[in-house]
Amino acid sequence: MSGTGSVEELGALSARARALALLRIRSRAVAVAILPAAAAVVLLVAGAQGHIGGGAWDTVRWGVTVCAVVVLLLAVAVAAAVARARPAVSPTVPLTEEAAPDLYRLVRDLADRLDVPAPSAIALTPDCDSWLEDRTHPAAQQRATDLAKGLSGGRRGRRVPAAPVLVIGSPFLWWMRVAELRAVLAPVVAGTGPSAHPDIAAARRFVRGLDAAVADASVPGQGAVRRVPAAFVGWIARMLLRGCRSHAAEMERCVAAAASVRAQGVDYGLRIVAQEQVGLAYAGWDRLLTRVALPAWRMGRWPSRLDAGVVSALTELSRRDRLAEGFTSRLGERPACDLLEEPGVADEAASLLAARLFHGGPAESGPDWSPVDWQQYPEEVVDRKWRTEAARLHRVLDSLGVSAGVHRAPPAEPVGTAVPTLARVIDHLAAPGGNAEELAAGIGAAVARDEAGAAPPPRAGGPADGAQPGADPDPLDLWGPVPLPLFPLQPPRTGAELLADHVVAMVCCAAVDTAGAAPGLDWLDGPALLVDGGRRSDLGAPVLSLVEDGDAEPLRSWLSGLGVRTDKPVRLV
Repeated sequence: MSGTGSVEELGALSARARALALLRIRSRAVAVAILPAAAAVVLLVAGAQGHIGGGAWDTVRWGVTVCAVVVLLLAVAVAAAVARARPAVSPTVPLTEEAAPDLYRLVRDLADRLDVPAPSAIALTPDCDSWLEDRTHPAAQQRATDLAKGLSGGRRGRRVPAAPVLVIGSPFLWWMRVAELRAVLAPVVAGTGPSAHPDIAAARRFVRGLDAAVADASVPGQGAVRRVPAAFVGWIARMLLRGCRSHAAEMERCVAAAASVRAQGVDYGLRIVAQEQVGLAYAGWDRLLTRVALPAWRMGRWPSRLDAGVVSALTELSRRDRLAEGFTSRLGERPACDLLEEPGVADEAASLLAARLFHGGPAESGPDWSPVDWQQYPEEVVDRKWRTEAARLHRVLDSLGVSAGVHRAPPAEPVGTAVPTLARVIDHLAAPGGNAEELAAGIGAAVARDEAGAAPPPRAGGPADGAQPGADPDPLDLWGPVPLPLFPLQPPRTGAELLADHVVAMVCCAAVDTAGAAPGLDWLDGPALLVDGGRRSDLGAPVLSLVEDGDAEPLRSWLSGLGVRTDKPVRLV
């Protein structure tokens, strides 16, 4: 046996040993549950045969019998709760074989080369990661079957096989070339080999069932009738999980090690280069979400081609970063998204799921939640964002009684529809009594009110709650009533940060209205101000000097250089 084969076999044996240890924990739990019943049977048989009887023995016999019945009933209830608990399945976009025959063929060929079972299905995740997901738990498997049925247009859905589902990060398909994707997926697909082992599969189902039972027990809003039994089930499940934790972690480590060793013979040299692309894709995806997508989501618009956008973002990064030189030459090779029949449809579905996971929002488009193309982004997102924030800034100034001049109006004097000029903002912040902290607090409160009014409605607690007949299943249903977003991209912004953003927006509106500037999109930094076709990225420092120090001179110099008229009214939404 070769050295590589020996290492792989050792890893597989270690994984099976850990799986057996987990199954022994399950067996001990069952033994503890039936121990009182076994004692009751012994006492009842002994009494029937006349070996013991009368007096205290009758009391002991019936006491043990009652205890055994209670313990068995509790054990059955716990087992039923664990069996009914729905494990948390990753929210993904299912990808049928009809929608991606070439991708399925690539994965099956890869499985044949690795001599492992092929995954049962493929799904896309709006993130830069790939993994195998076990969906063989009865509740999860039924849900996956329902998803397949819904995606097939209502036709009879096939029961999902026991093999795990291959989840692929959607940015990989657009940025990576076909050969690179195959190299990245090799160690992932190799993991189906250990997953097919009965002991490992049973151990995983046991742990996932316990984890799901703990999650169900912690769901808020349950009545007292359900809360007490759920708390008992959760206590038992947590106790068992504590005993399983080290064995489960070691089992998964051994499975991953064995899969990695098995995959070394497939595109090993190319995999090193492909891993560099994984890191680059993650960096570009993170910038695209936080700098480009998030401003659109906050405006009630969701970019419908995020995966195509990550290619533009990474190409721009390659152009700016000398360390990334040469990466753009890869773009002449066949991209992995060519393995899909309709890449645009998959990109749109993954983009909508990303908007829901990282920001929150409804599952379908509507008047206040509509898609936006990249060509429309500057006009429909950037310009609208600036003017919405400028309008909010002036509303707060009105509420504080700030007039169009430097002084404050008396509290009882209404300001009305004071002229929305940039000079009004600069004069207030630069005045000795400008009180930027009060303005920042007002901006923060106004943003909180607006975001609360635009918050998505609570989701249903499961696939059966409020489901419309014939509607496609929601991939977030298995997460229950967990509020969206599931994975917020940024922590809440402070009042000072919000104030600086609003002043920047007001400056940009004035530059567009009075100096011929235009809204634009920077693939790495998001909304941008374009002057003579070039991006101006030097506005942040002058604005911070005004907001933090009350020093308006740097900003006035910047505005003078562009020819911005601060006394002219700006157009607001």
